[in-house]
Amino acid sequence: MTGGYGLLVADLIGVAVFAASGGSAGVAKRLDLFGVAFVGFAAALGGGILRDLTIGAVPPLAFADWRYATTAVLASVAVFWLHPRLNRLRRTVLVLDAAGLGLFTATGTLKALEAGVPPVGACLLGMLTAIGGGLIRDLLTGEIPMVLQREIYAMVALGGAIVVTILQRLGLTGLGPLVTAAVLMTGVRLLALYRRWSAPVAVP
Repeated sequence: MTGGYGLLVADLIGVAVFAASGGSAGVAKRLDLFGVAFVGFAAALGGGILRDLTIGAVPPLAFADWRYATTAVLASVAVFWLHPRLNRLRRTVLVLDAAGLGLFTATGTLKALEAGVPPVGACLLGMLTAIGGGLIRDLLTGEIPMVLQREIYAMVALGGAIVVTILQRLGLTGLGPLVTAAVLMTGVRLLALYRRWSAPVAVP
């Protein structure tokens, strides 16, 4: 598997996972089929669109490559029809969401670096790629964005983006370091869920 092909596969897996997450949120709000597909599309590709617009990659990859939009819509529609079964797979969905977080952070950071964005900006864009879709999903469904609440989510993405940037600066490029960073982020996110770690909040 070449690096470019591996990056595409990782990207599309992340798209499917976050589309399923968005589709599930739409189903929970009793949206119609179009609404579920739209929320799934926004959740899967919103962060990447924001990243591409920031680095000047127009049209954004979500619109330039049909595979991204198709994957997002198909995953959302699948959730619409299969949601009774998926409701019994909550742990599986959480694992997939953690994997999507790792994949999107890694690929988003790498794309920003390849576009010539300085390291600090690339880390922020990598985090935005991973959490941007979730922010849009929660806003569309009338929820306080999860990344602004107590869960360790955005912090995992930012930490992972820093790891990807350091590996890139050390000359460790290719699919191997990318997958390593994604797996590390996935593991930290799952550990945070298991241990119920949370960020501090202000005391009233």
